[in-house]
Amino acid sequence: MKIVIVGTAYPLRGGIAHYIALLHKHLSKKNDVEIVTFSRQYPRMLFPGKSQQEQGAESTAVAAEQLIDSINPLTWYSAAKKIAAKQPDLLVFKYWMPFFAPSYGVIAREVKKRAGSKILFICDNIIPHEKRPGDTMLTRFAFQAVDFFIVQSRAVERELLAFHPSAQYRFVPHPVYEIFGNSLKKSEARKKLRIKDERVILFFGFVRKYKGLQTLLAAMPRILGKVKVRLLVVGEFYGDEDMYRKQVSDLGLEQNVSIYSEYVPNEDVGTYFSACDVVVLPYVSATQSGIVQIAYQFDKPVIATDVGGLAEVVLDKKTGFIVPPENPNALADAVVRFYKEKREPQFRANVLREKKKYNWNTLVKGIEQLAESGR
Repeated sequence: MKIVIVGTAYPLRGGIAHYIALLHKHLSKKNDVEIVTFSRQYPRMLFPGKSQQEQGAESTAVAAEQLIDSINPLTWYSAAKKIAAKQPDLLVFKYWMPFFAPSYGVIAREVKKRAGSKILFICDNIIPHEKRPGDTMLTRFAFQAVDFFIVQSRAVERELLAFHPSAQYRFVPHPVYEIFGNSLKKSEARKKLRIKDERVILFFGFVRKYKGLQTLLAAMPRILGKVKVRLLVVGEFYGDEDMYRKQVSDLGLEQNVSIYSEYVPNEDVGTYFSACDVVVLPYVSATQSGIVQIAYQFDKPVIATDVGGLAEVVLDKKTGFIVPPENPNALADAVVRFYKEKREPQFRANVLREKKKYNWNTLVKGIEQLAESGR
């Protein structure tokens, strides 16, 4: 089957680029697969980070044509013409926010018209966490051209069916990331990071308000009153970094919180996950999170809030703890319980078993079954 994937890809950076590189790798085992990505993904004025380009080792380097300027409609039509010339049986889009709905909608319609290709959207969200006027209208425009959907959490499945009750789709859990290398011994990872603390918890990824770092910081005094821990905050801030640093200062946490406010190159990701005992996701809202899949890659338990589909992947009292969102006391008590009850070995053993079902072959099979059903 000839497949073209459209979405963020190397040399652009981030979790979606990582996802598409892995999807390409696994789909290519049985299919002829190409990638089309952006020449410009976001206008600089709309991008909250420091760079849109991948840095460091090229572990996600895949051949991709940079044909799409997200804000130049002329490129949408020219990209569609070039894609249609490839005569794909299936055109796959990675969809996560309505900003891309106009370009995706135009390209999908044009390729379907020119080449008769089937259109599949892999949906991270239906409507984004940080909602804006017009989101529903834009999403509806894009979805009108779609034949099939893949959803990767029951929360997104519910959103899809509320939005598009007759959608033809498959539910396939988000696979575990496998691009960040092997685990290090905890002692070795901590030595590399110059960490001497006995207990280490990790908050990882782009820092946005909906990810709830403010709740975790608010929980730290209660945690420190019962167990001594170090919190690693690792990731680029997409917002007011000074607000969080002020919270650290106001709560007197300078000696217990380490902030690494940079995008982490792929080759360094494993060091941070290997160094920690547990990953904490204090999200205010979510549908799913690729951070859980990275944690599972490194056999790490997770403490997360009960929002979106997080409780589908983080099994309460088995692979971690699930707590109510925006509740610093409950979050603190879960962290303390993790250490006081010495849950790490038990949770880690359960993670090793649980993560086996989050594999790329299952996703590839779901995509191929949908494509075959449309022939």
